[in-house]
Amino acid sequence: MVEHTEQVPKDTFPTQAVFGNTDKPQLRLITCGGVFDHAEHSYRDNIVVYADLTT
Repeated sequence: MVEHTEQVPKDTFPTQAVFGNTDKPQLRLITCGGVFDHAEHSYRDNIVVYADLTT
């Protein structure tokens, strides 16, 4: 079940929240989002989806 999503700037990516240890089975989905920077050929932000395993 999706617990929450957030849009974060790539330069303040929540590394510990995404890749840190958890006390239960969880999933993180990371994709690009926000404004497209044509000079860098990249989106400025990431969209992070936090989900928990349900049975």
